[in-house]
Amino acid sequence: MISLPIDEVLPALRLALAERHEAVLEAPPGAGKTTRVPLALLNEPWLAGQKILMLEPRRLAARAAAERLASELGEKVGETVGYRIRLESKVGPNTRIEVVTEGILTRRLQHDPALEGVGLLIFDEFHERSLDADLALALSLNGRELFRDEQPLKILLMSATLEGERLANILDDAPILRSEGRMYPVTMRWGRPFVPGEFIEPRVVQTVLDAINDESGSLLVFLPGQAEIRRVNQQLADALGSRSDVLLCPLHGELDLAAQRAAIEPAPKGLRKVVLATNIAETSLTIDGVRVVIDAGLARVPRFDPGSGMTRLDTQRISRASATQRAGRAGRLEPGVCYRLWSEDQHAQLAAYGSAEILQADLAGLALQLARWGVTPEQLIWLDVPPGASYAQAQQLLERLGALREQKLTSHGQAMAELPAHPRIAHLLIRGQDLGLADMACDVAALLGERDISRGAGADVHSRLALLSGESRAARGGQGGVQRAKQLARQYRGYLRGKATQPVTDPDHPRWLGALLALAYPDRIALQRKPGGAEYRLANGRAAVFTESDVLMKHPWLVIADLGSRQGQREERIYLAAEFDAGLLDGVLSEQVSVVDQLDWDEREGVLRAERQRKVGELVLSREPLTGLDEAARTQALINLVRRKGLELLPWTPELRQWQARVALLRQLDMQAQGQSEWPDVSDAALLAGLEDWLAPYLGRVSRLSHFANLDLSSIVHNLLKWPLPQRLEELAPHHIKVPSGSSVRLDYSEHPPILAVRLQELFGLADTPRIAGGRQVVKLHLLSPARRPVQVTQDLANFWKSTYDEVKKDLKGRYPKHFWPDDPLVAQATARAKPKGT
Repeated sequence: MISLPIDEVLPALRLALAERHEAVLEAPPGAGKTTRVPLALLNEPWLAGQKILMLEPRRLAARAAAERLASELGEKVGETVGYRIRLESKVGPNTRIEVVTEGILTRRLQHDPALEGVGLLIFDEFHERSLDADLALALSLNGRELFRDEQPLKILLMSATLEGERLANILDDAPILRSEGRMYPVTMRWGRPFVPGEFIEPRVVQTVLDAINDESGSLLVFLPGQAEIRRVNQQLADALGSRSDVLLCPLHGELDLAAQRAAIEPAPKGLRKVVLATNIAETSLTIDGVRVVIDAGLARVPRFDPGSGMTRLDTQRISRASATQRAGRAGRLEPGVCYRLWSEDQHAQLAAYGSAEILQADLAGLALQLARWGVTPEQLIWLDVPPGASYAQAQQLLERLGALREQKLTSHGQAMAELPAHPRIAHLLIRGQDLGLADMACDVAALLGERDISRGAGADVHSRLALLSGESRAARGGQGGVQRAKQLARQYRGYLRGKATQPVTDPDHPRWLGALLALAYPDRIALQRKPGGAEYRLANGRAAVFTESDVLMKHPWLVIADLGSRQGQREERIYLAAEFDAGLLDGVLSEQVSVVDQLDWDEREGVLRAERQRKVGELVLSREPLTGLDEAARTQALINLVRRKGLELLPWTPELRQWQARVALLRQLDMQAQGQSEWPDVSDAALLAGLEDWLAPYLGRVSRLSHFANLDLSSIVHNLLKWPLPQRLEELAPHHIKVPSGSSVRLDYSEHPPILAVRLQELFGLADTPRIAGGRQVVKLHLLSPARRPVQVTQDLANFWKSTYDEVKKDLKGRYPKHFWPDDPLVAQATARAKPKGT
């Protein structure tokens, strides 16, 4: 067995786990942690013959890890070492090391929270911070605390780059062990920054061709997604022509097993590989023979928007940690080269680490699993707590799907949680079975659970079902996706063993496809804006559009299964959809319809309208007028209108806005001094929040939008001040201040502090800046020229006379020679004229 860098820390790791029940292991890519650690711990006394479970974030990595571990023992997979991944498992009666993907562990924990028979749980590549890994760790820690007192479950977190201290803290100050690894030097070659809107493929292709000519060994090229991989692969195939010494090997999670193996295994003798990979090759896999890395510096990351309830893929810059891991792939076997297609300056600006998936993902599955576990997020230990807005949106979706009622799991929710699928898909499967549509439901669920098996062939889901049924044949290169979908559909059929409870009479009718999609995506039922048009309005209030002509545009109603947009775009692009029979909303989908008595303003007519609406989400199915409304409902509709349009709907005057600012100033001074105030909060926000209290009693005669202008708003808002506050307002925050010239000058309370704009000559003889509010608030002086133009702004008049007046006087004396500009302004007579009387 060859020596690996990780071997040096294995004795310390054995000791740490003998003394403690948790540990953190940091080791760079290539150190050998995945291959050596499970085998090194297999016969430890504390394991006592129990199993080791090791989690890998990806199916490809899990399978590869199990095969490598088995080969180290000279065995086949399924003997001492096995694996369980979606759609496939190889374990036997003697298996003691199981490599599993994270979703598999979550379902296992739900069935057996104690993980009986498991002595060690290893989280590999934990730095990737997948949502399933965070959930599995939280449930594992909670299950261990509740059920493993006598023989605690040991937990080991392994990663290439970790925030080790944070992890150690949530694991009760677990020991941190570090392997320095062994990597040959890697020469960095920097590129220029990408120009916004520039296609990356030409730069990548040219860099690959240059590296093939300049360097030896195989190449690993990091690209953000499958579309870029396809385009670069085609352009390289064209550029390389008939060269037979270079093999082009795409690598991503959707490829079939044979294609994945071709990318991972060493190149045949005398040949070189160019592996075109997503970030799947960043840390989880070892690709033999690579000494050149070409990194586009991008990754495609799913981001969930709680506002729309939709997830979109964003292409973004990778972190510095990811860039380091990618570059390290070039130095495994010998000195290597890394071409970074960005500048050193850009590199310094990259984030240190990537964001955890839990902070930006759809949390519906997590919320369902926590409900099944019987806890809220606050009751578990997290490295990053699930965001409140996304979690609340997830619970709302589960309530809409019937999985939760008053935040408690229903029997339907329990059945959904037991299926290895997103809650939307699980709901589709169970309800589809109830309707006697199990076969179609399984096929549709499989299509939605995989990437589109026929991208670019129009949006109609019917065409994808035809591929699964064999009625049509997949395009070249698409058979792998079809086969995976068929396999997944068979797996779903194995889970659905019950009988139909409400079978439909015409299960072969094509309208049931739209019905099934509506079960999964009730928020994506969509109504065409204009007959034959490309734009649709969704039940969630969003807009979606066909960017190219599509046969589905002849249908007024659709259900959209897949859509997305780029950052900054208002509308979503429709990728997958099916026609929808809106008549089903009166039948099997009636639970999706709500009846709302709507009392609101007709914006075009400017009048109050009352009607009963049947709605699916934000889409109105039908309306009928309502009569005999009570006064309370009518008033509330007016209040809602003011809230929606804002206070500017009311007849505010500048004088009233000044009154509002005066009251606000006195309240602020009290709050700063003593934390409370007798002055009411009259800010716009507070007034909007309290419309029912101060405005509602005066709305009896308002029936049209124009009637708001007739309200006596001055009397209404002045009534907010109880006696004797109106009198005190005039004393403490007066409209005007009398100045030495005898003039009464208006204060402007629209700014803080209030502004007193006065001609300089009218302040001669005044030593200090005027104050209001019982001396608590100094005003801001705008000192004006005789032509009322500002010459100075100050809150310290005494200092102005002493330090600045002479300079100002010289300037004013030159521009206004007929006016009085004394040498000593403090003893001079103030005047509102050019000169004081008698001079």
